[in-house]
Formats: sequence, C-alpha cells, structure tokens
Amino acid sequence: MTGNTFPKLHNAMWPGLVGKGPDSEPPIDLDTMLDLTEKAEVNGVKFDGVDLFLADPHTPIDADDDAIRALADNVGARGLEIGSAVAPVWPPVGGGSAMGDEAERGKFLDAIRKSCRIMGRLRDLGVRHGGVIRVDTATGVDEWAADPAGNTAKMAATLKEACDIAAGHGERLAAEGEICWGGMHSWQHMVDLLEAVGRPDVLGFQADMAHTLLYTMGYNAPEHRLLPEDFDWSDRAPVRAALVKVTDALRPWTIDFHVAQNDATVHGTGSHDKTGRHCMATDANGKLDIVEDSGLWLRGADGEPTKAMRHICWDGCMFSNEVLMTQQTWNDILTAMIGVRDAHGWTE
Repeated sequence: MTGNTFPKLHNAMWPGLVGKGPDSEPPIDLDTMLDLTEKAEVNGVKFDGVDLFLADPHTPIDADDDAIRALADNVGARGLEIGSAVAPVWPPVGGGSAMGDEAERGKFLDAIRKSCRIMGRLRDLGVRHGGVIRVDTATGVDEWAADPAGNTAKMAATLKEACDIAAGHGERLAAEGEICWGGMHSWQHMVDLLEAVGRPDVLGFQADMAHTLLYTMGYNAPEHRLLPEDFDWSDRAPVRAALVKVTDALRPWTIDFHVAQNDATVHGTGSHDKTGRHCMATDANGKLDIVEDSGLWLRGADGEPTKAMRHICWDGCMFSNEVLMTQQTWNDILTAMIGVRDAHGWTE
C-alpha cells in the first residue's frame, strides 16, 4: 500500500434500493447496508463513508429535522461520513421530466430543492464535509429523440434553474451519465448538454465506469460509437483508445466518480431501465482494468492526480440480494477501491 489518504473511499447505499421492489427482490434497509459497509475491512483499511439515495425506504426526501439528525448520528457513530447523494428526480417517486411541462419541471426542481435541504443539514451537523448531489434528466431516450435539439434546450433550461437552487444552498450538482437517460445517453450528448447549461461552477459530470464503458460502444447512440462492432475484447488497445477519447471529453467536467466493473452488456431489474451492467470487482468477464482505467478519470493529461474528487464511491446497483448480503462481496469491493487509491491518490 502507498499510504495515500485521498480520495476517501465511500460505499453506495442505493444498491439496496435500485432495481428492487414489488416487481423484483425486496429492498435492503439502510441499517443493513450500513452494517455491511462498517464491517468491511482489508488489512486494517475500512470504508471512510457512504453516499446516499434520498428516497424511501432509506432516506425520505421529506425527512424532518429529527430524522435527519438521527441519520447523522447513526452514520457518525459507525465512524463513517456522508458524501454525495442521489436526488429522486423521477416521476414515480415525486419528481418529473427535466424536459416536461411546467408542472413536471416544477416537481424536478422541488426534488433538487429538498435534496439540497437534507444534504446541507447533514453538513451543518458535522457528518458531511463534501460531495455533490447527483441528477439525471428523468427522461427516456425515445422521448428525447422525438426532438433532440428542442428537448436538449428544455433540459438545459431546467438544469440552469436547478443550478440556481443548488448554488443558493452551497451545493454542486453532478449529471449522471447513463445510456438510459435521454440527453445524457452518449458521451457527446452529455458534453452538449453540459455546455448548453454552461454552469461548470455548479453542474459537473458524474462518471461511473460501468456506464461510461457503454458510451464507447454506442448503446442507444450508434452515431457516437467509438469501438468497432465484433472486435476482440482481449485486445486492450482499441478499448483504451476509446476510453481515452471519452475521458478527454468529460474529465474536465467530472466532479464525482464511481469505481465499477462491467462485462460490456446492458442490464435492468425491476422497473429500472436497461443500462450498464455492474459486475463484481472480481468478475472474470469484466472488460475493464479497474485500477488502470480509473486513472483516466482521476489523472489529468499531465499524468498528475486532478484531485477533483476528494472521495470516490463504489457502485454495484442491481446486484442480487444474495450477493449484496455476503460480507465477502464488500471486502472484495474495498480491495478494488484501495487499489485505485494506491495507484491514483494522494496524501495531505
């Protein structure tokens, strides 16, 4: 080990919720996810914190001050801190499309406002020292494709208002790059939308390795495909070249980062749309070199750590409950995270 102390290593709580529910497996409660995180340990190294999903049954978006204080006490007592959070901007949980009518856009912005309130309170309570609020467009690809230019303009207008709200609370927003979110479903569309909003001081990019690998393959956006069809995955050269192009375009915007593995397929469970399949860190079918490819996001063109993210997070959403409830799962994940920090981190 290098002894690097940054970026801090966080675990995501949303794998207990994403893709779960009545049309899939039961959700895993927040205390259980926290227990699994707290117990993970590799050669004396443990997770430093967690990132949250601001939705039932974990953290209700309308949580009152007593509930927020109880959350802070619960996480803090475990020796963990809170970093980033996912804002529930989607219609099924009270939000609305970023390119929708006035009422839908109002619900989208309310979700941002409420998320900022919760995260700001956690900061005031001393359990949170950084991190962002993650958002997407709450819109499918097909809906966006009916009028790409017009719908991108609508999304940009909504996100500009969201930036005003976040800035007023001292928060930053990170746009989640996934192939299932209209207007964010390719690396080029993502750049176009970020530039249309034009608020790099507030709105940046959230890179997840499982999702950005699919950016190179042109899923849902074949015009932006970078890897040739039917190529040999054992040849790392074209994969590396494609990832370099994506990271060069989006790294300047990147303010939040998920370490992950992907087998170059799409996957969905429950009501969640198909998106990048998150694989275990030890999956033999994984197409990413987790440590090496993380460096494309965490180091600049000069080869030095960008230090743009003071914490990084593991994302393993849509894993089965059997996998999630196995403690070794989290030790394997923590091992991968430590490897990333050893290779690309720094000490303060």
